[in-house]
Amino acid sequence: MPKPNKGNGKAPEKVCHPYSRKAAYLAGEEIRLKKKNRSNKDKATRLSGIGEKLMWFQENLDTEKTAFTKIDACYIVERYLQRFEPELEQIELANGIKGRQGRLHGAREAVVKQTMERELEQYKNVGFEIPDIINAKNLKTFREWTGDVKKLPNIKLRKVFKKDLETKNEEDDKPEDADDDDDNKDDEDDLDDDQLDEDVLMSDLL
Repeated sequence: MPKPNKGNGKAPEKVCHPYSRKAAYLAGEEIRLKKKNRSNKDKATRLSGIGEKLMWFQENLDTEKTAFTKIDACYIVERYLQRFEPELEQIELANGIKGRQGRLHGAREAVVKQTMERELEQYKNVGFEIPDIINAKNLKTFREWTGDVKKLPNIKLRKVFKKDLETKNEEDDKPEDADDDDDNKDDEDDLDDDQLDEDVLMSDLL
């Protein structure tokens, strides 16, 4: 007598009750994974934005100079703060065409102006963070950086203040030797998560 067909022998998967503890656990796990993925994407975006900022400074440093002073740093920061001026001029020219209806690139213009105002406010008050080009050791590390965002934590940052332009004491405005590194911990910062949040540049706004 033939035996009844028992199929492949695998038990059917149990359906998870929507109000069971297992269902609650699976839902929580899914939410956790989504948050983790979003956090990783946000951090990658912030790192990319900071990388673009640091690359600008690397490309615009005087390659002939082996040391920079605080006043040098101020001049470089002010060039950085004016980097959007040509673009704003082009937008203004485009919108100045006679007979033009509406304003072109209005959203872009607003975001750029907002960025410029925020950065200038930092420079005047709390200080604007740039790669530490005043300390010789940190400058050497920065010049050797290849643009790899994974190596950003190796780069020391320093806040530059507009008031530094008013420095009258030549002794205070001089490059720092590598040996001065430990004496200037208050002025220098590592690129940690707090700075990533404070230093979101083009990636978040532009």
